[in-house]
Amino acid sequence: MRVSSQDVTVVALLADPDAPTEIAQRMARILPARLADKSGQGRRFDVEVVSEPFTTGTEDPPTLMRRIMDRGRAESWDIVVALTDLPLHSHGRKLVVDLSHEHGLALLSLPPLGGLRLQTRARRAVEEAVLSLAAPRATGAEGPPQSQPLLGPFVSRLAPVHLGQVGEEETADLRYVVSGPRGYLRVLVGMVRANRPWRLVPGLSKALAAALATGAVATVNSTIWNLAESLSAPRLVIATVGSVALMIGWLIVDAQLWHRSAEVSREARQRARLYNASTVMTVGIGVLVCYVGLIVINLVWALFILNGQAFASTTRAPLHAAEYWTLSWFVASVATVGGALGSGLESDEAIRAAAYSKREQERRHMLQDDDGDQLVT
Repeated sequence: MRVSSQDVTVVALLADPDAPTEIAQRMARILPARLADKSGQGRRFDVEVVSEPFTTGTEDPPTLMRRIMDRGRAESWDIVVALTDLPLHSHGRKLVVDLSHEHGLALLSLPPLGGLRLQTRARRAVEEAVLSLAAPRATGAEGPPQSQPLLGPFVSRLAPVHLGQVGEEETADLRYVVSGPRGYLRVLVGMVRANRPWRLVPGLSKALAAALATGAVATVNSTIWNLAESLSAPRLVIATVGSVALMIGWLIVDAQLWHRSAEVSREARQRARLYNASTVMTVGIGVLVCYVGLIVINLVWALFILNGQAFASTTRAPLHAAEYWTLSWFVASVATVGGALGSGLESDEAIRAAAYSKREQERRHMLQDDDGDQLVT
């Protein structure tokens, strides 16, 4: 690791676009002071954020570490910490962080940090990595300083983090990975968090418009009144599950979000399963939020438009709170099916961003555009 003059260590946060860049920019505001306080050696830290798709075209940790090393050599950086929201694999394990103390490099995968308190966990992980890389080493020593604790922020009872295997020809000299069902679950939750499913709801605007129109008509339809009154709670639940599943499936198929890997290796199959599971969960959360919104809107509309006498004469049941709730619930299911069949979401960027495979394509296009601009200039 190079050491800048005047006891100033320049730290670059090399972040993939979108969520990693936002996380890096937020932590960069407080990192210099926190690193200086924890270092305790009178050293100052300058932190720079560089947003670029450094993971384009590969998810192989050794290849990414070489890219980071080449990128760092082209700049006046002492330490480079790369952040990505892609789940990385190494020897069948899910990578948390790679460290190279010789070159002052770190590669941090955000999904293994989980979905809760991600900003805090990422900041602590970056602090730990930087302090480890900046720690003084004996002349000719290889690997991390023996006195430097490294495992702290990465260890949790909910995520079994342990040392991973590092090949002799790799740039990294220290690796932490997660394994087992709990580790898989935390990576999956972290991927869904990185997808930011709350951004999916505005992306469903066309489906919501179609669903609202369907719901408005269905609420005043006497046949729907009779059906709602005749359905038991289990059947209403089945209608909910069916309509939501239909909407999820339609969105994934229509926007081509299902990830199919051309590779046949074990790690490629693991990545495909993770991608698809995270996509289903992300789209599912967005659809469920829309479904709850439809129930509320339908309930308000029913309270405003329905006439108790007309309802009672058709269904032979009084229009009480239970009837309002049952009707709104059933109409939400009908409207969800109408929204799925009537929507045209193939061009909606928010839906496509729900899948890692689509985000990887966007990064590839971004890198090609950058290369084209450099050739022109």
